[in-house]
Amino acid sequence: MSMLNGVHHVAYRCKNAKETVEWYKKYLDAEFILAIAENEVPSTKEPDPYMHIFINLGGGNILAFFELPTKAPMIAPSDANTPSWTQHLAIKVDSFDTMMKAKARMEADGIEVIGPTDHTIFKSIYFRDPSGHRLELAVNTSTPQMDKELDRVKWEMLEEWDRTKQAPTHARWMHDGSGRVGPH
Repeated sequence: MSMLNGVHHVAYRCKNAKETVEWYKKYLDAEFILAIAENEVPSTKEPDPYMHIFINLGGGNILAFFELPTKAPMIAPSDANTPSWTQHLAIKVDSFDTMMKAKARMEADGIEVIGPTDHTIFKSIYFRDPSGHRLELAVNTSTPQMDKELDRVKWEMLEEWDRTKQAPTHARWMHDGSGRVGPH
Protein backbone atom coordinates (compact mmCIF):
# COMPACT_ATOMS: atom_id res chain seq x y z
CA MET A 1 0.00 0.00 0.00
CA SER A 2 1.26 3.44 -0.90
CA MET A 3 2.10 5.92 1.82
CA LEU A 4 0.47 8.56 -0.41
CA ASN A 5 -3.24 9.30 -0.32
CA GLY A 6 -3.73 12.10 -2.83
CA VAL A 7 -2.59 15.53 -3.92
CA HIS A 8 -3.05 18.20 -1.25
CA HIS A 9 -2.80 21.02 -3.79
CA VAL A 10 -0.99 22.03 -6.95
CA ALA A 11 0.53 25.53 -6.95
CA TYR A 12 1.55 27.88 -9.74
CA ARG A 13 2.55 31.50 -9.95
CA CYS A 14 -0.04 34.01 -11.18
CA LYS A 15 0.21 37.57 -12.44
CA ASN A 16 -2.63 38.91 -10.27
CA ALA A 17 -4.35 37.00 -7.46
CA LYS A 18 -7.66 38.88 -7.61
CA GLU A 19 -7.91 38.56 -11.40
CA THR A 20 -7.11 34.84 -11.11
CA VAL A 21 -9.83 34.19 -8.51
CA GLU A 22 -12.39 36.10 -10.58
CA TRP A 23 -11.42 34.28 -13.81
CA TYR A 24 -11.67 30.80 -12.30
CA LYS A 25 -15.07 31.68 -10.80
CA LYS A 26 -16.44 33.22 -14.01
CA TYR A 27 -15.32 30.58 -16.49
CA LEU A 28 -15.00 27.39 -14.43
CA ASP A 29 -17.40 28.13 -11.56
CA ALA A 30 -14.56 27.30 -9.16
CA GLU A 31 -14.86 28.33 -5.51
CA PHE A 32 -12.26 30.58 -3.87
CA ILE A 33 -11.66 28.90 -0.51
CA LEU A 34 -8.55 30.35 1.15
CA ALA A 35 -6.08 33.23 1.05
CA ILE A 36 -2.76 33.30 2.89
CA ALA A 37 -0.50 36.36 2.78
CA GLU A 38 2.87 36.89 4.40
CA ASN A 39 5.81 39.25 4.05
CA GLU A 40 8.23 36.39 4.71
CA VAL A 41 8.42 32.89 3.19
CA PRO A 42 7.64 30.51 6.10
CA SER A 43 9.97 27.72 4.93
CA THR A 44 13.04 29.85 4.14
CA LYS A 45 12.38 32.99 6.20
CA GLU A 46 13.27 34.99 3.08
CA PRO A 47 11.67 38.46 3.10
CA ASP A 48 9.34 38.23 0.12
CA PRO A 49 5.71 39.35 0.31
CA TYR A 50 3.23 37.06 -1.38
CA MET A 51 -0.47 36.32 -1.71
CA HIS A 52 -1.26 32.58 -1.81
CA ILE A 53 -4.78 31.78 -3.02
CA PHE A 54 -6.56 28.42 -3.07
CA ILE A 55 -9.34 27.44 -5.47
CA ASN A 56 -11.55 24.36 -5.07
CA LEU A 57 -11.76 22.34 -8.29
CA GLY A 58 -14.19 19.83 -6.73
CA GLY A 59 -13.66 16.30 -5.49
CA GLY A 60 -11.12 17.40 -2.90
CA ASN A 61 -8.81 18.87 -5.56
CA ILE A 62 -7.25 22.22 -4.77
CA LEU A 63 -5.44 24.54 -7.19
CA ALA A 64 -3.30 27.25 -5.60
CA PHE A 65 -1.49 30.31 -6.91
CA PHE A 66 1.15 32.71 -5.66
CA GLU A 67 1.21 36.38 -6.61
CA LEU A 68 4.79 37.64 -6.13
CA PRO A 69 4.80 41.44 -6.55
CA THR A 70 8.51 41.93 -5.84
CA LYS A 71 9.70 39.42 -8.46
CA ALA A 72 10.30 40.10 -12.14
CA PRO A 73 7.18 39.69 -14.29
CA MET A 74 6.24 36.22 -15.48
CA ILE A 75 7.70 35.43 -18.90
CA ALA A 76 6.29 32.00 -19.66
CA PRO A 77 4.64 29.22 -17.70
CA SER A 78 7.23 26.65 -18.85
CA ASP A 79 10.90 26.47 -19.74
CA ALA A 80 12.13 27.36 -23.23
CA ASN A 81 13.06 23.75 -24.08
CA THR A 82 9.58 22.36 -23.38
CA PRO A 83 6.73 22.81 -25.89
CA SER A 84 3.92 24.89 -24.39
CA TRP A 85 1.31 22.14 -24.95
CA THR A 86 3.00 19.64 -22.64
CA GLN A 87 2.76 21.32 -19.25
CA HIS A 88 -0.89 21.70 -18.37
CA LEU A 89 -3.46 20.98 -15.71
CA ALA A 90 -6.38 18.77 -16.76
CA ILE A 91 -9.59 19.24 -14.78
CA LYS A 92 -12.43 16.69 -14.83
CA VAL A 93 -15.96 17.79 -15.70
CA ASP A 94 -19.12 15.71 -15.36
CA SER A 95 -20.42 15.91 -18.93
CA PHE A 96 -19.69 16.95 -22.50
CA ASP A 97 -22.46 19.55 -22.18
CA THR A 98 -20.79 21.13 -19.13
CA MET A 99 -17.49 21.30 -21.02
CA MET A 100 -19.09 22.89 -24.07
CA LYS A 101 -20.91 25.49 -21.95
CA ALA A 102 -17.57 26.51 -20.41
CA LYS A 103 -16.09 26.71 -23.92
CA ALA A 104 -18.94 28.95 -25.10
CA ARG A 105 -18.50 31.32 -22.09
CA MET A 106 -14.78 31.66 -22.77
CA GLU A 107 -15.12 32.14 -26.52
CA ALA A 108 -17.85 34.75 -25.98
CA ASP A 109 -15.23 36.80 -24.10
CA GLY A 110 -12.55 36.29 -26.73
CA ILE A 111 -10.59 33.51 -25.02
CA GLU A 112 -9.06 31.10 -27.54
CA VAL A 113 -10.22 27.52 -26.94
CA ILE A 114 -8.87 24.50 -28.82
CA GLY A 115 -11.20 21.55 -29.27
CA PRO A 116 -13.10 19.57 -28.42
CA THR A 117 -10.43 16.96 -29.08
CA ASP A 118 -11.50 13.31 -29.09
CA HIS A 119 -8.95 11.11 -27.30
CA THR A 120 -11.44 8.18 -27.37
CA ILE A 121 -11.15 7.56 -23.61
CA PHE A 122 -11.93 11.22 -22.94
CA LYS A 123 -12.87 14.38 -24.82
CA SER A 124 -11.28 17.68 -23.92
CA ILE A 125 -10.80 21.38 -24.62
CA TYR A 126 -7.64 23.43 -24.07
CA PHE A 127 -7.20 27.10 -23.13
CA ARG A 128 -5.05 29.43 -21.04
CA ASP A 129 -5.83 31.26 -17.82
CA PRO A 130 -4.97 34.97 -17.36
CA SER A 131 -1.39 34.10 -16.33
CA GLY A 132 -0.82 31.93 -19.40
CA HIS A 133 -1.10 28.52 -17.72
CA ARG A 134 -2.49 25.91 -20.10
CA LEU A 135 -5.61 24.22 -18.79
CA GLU A 136 -7.70 21.34 -20.06
CA LEU A 137 -11.28 20.41 -19.27
CA ALA A 138 -11.83 16.69 -19.81
CA VAL A 139 -14.88 14.45 -19.75
CA ASN A 140 -14.40 10.69 -19.42
CA THR A 141 -15.73 8.62 -22.35
CA SER A 142 -13.88 5.35 -21.73
CA THR A 143 -15.48 1.93 -21.46
CA PRO A 144 -14.39 -1.00 -19.28
CA GLN A 145 -13.07 -2.70 -22.45
CA MET A 146 -10.91 0.33 -23.28
CA ASP A 147 -9.59 0.60 -19.73
CA LYS A 148 -8.75 -3.13 -19.67
CA GLU A 149 -6.89 -2.95 -23.00
CA LEU A 150 -4.88 0.13 -21.97
CA ASP A 151 -3.97 -1.53 -18.68
CA ARG A 152 -2.91 -4.68 -20.56
CA VAL A 153 -0.47 -2.87 -22.88
CA LYS A 154 0.93 -0.11 -20.65
CA TRP A 155 4.18 -1.89 -19.69
CA GLU A 156 4.83 -3.15 -23.23
CA MET A 157 4.35 0.38 -24.52
CA LEU A 158 6.69 1.85 -21.91
CA GLU A 159 9.41 -0.72 -22.63
CA GLU A 160 9.16 -0.18 -26.40
CA TRP A 161 9.27 3.59 -25.97
CA ASP A 162 12.30 3.31 -23.69
CA ARG A 163 14.15 1.29 -26.36
CA THR A 164 13.12 3.22 -29.50
CA LYS A 165 11.86 6.68 -28.47
CA GLN A 166 9.16 6.17 -31.14
CA ALA A 167 5.43 5.98 -30.43
CA PRO A 168 4.37 2.34 -29.92
CA THR A 169 1.28 1.28 -31.88
CA HIS A 170 -0.41 -0.73 -29.10
CA ALA A 171 -2.98 2.01 -28.39
CA ARG A 172 -3.08 3.73 -31.79
CA TRP A 173 -6.85 3.04 -31.78
CA MET A 174 -7.26 5.97 -29.38
CA HIS A 175 -6.62 8.51 -32.15
CA ASP A 176 -7.07 6.62 -35.45
CA GLY A 177 -10.83 7.24 -35.71
CA SER A 178 -11.61 3.54 -36.19
CA GLY A 179 -13.59 3.12 -32.99
CA ARG A 180 -12.04 -0.35 -32.65
CA VAL A 181 -10.34 -1.18 -29.36
CA GLY A 182 -7.15 -3.21 -29.36
CA PRO A 183 -4.59 -4.15 -31.99
CA HIS A 184 -5.68 -3.95 -35.64
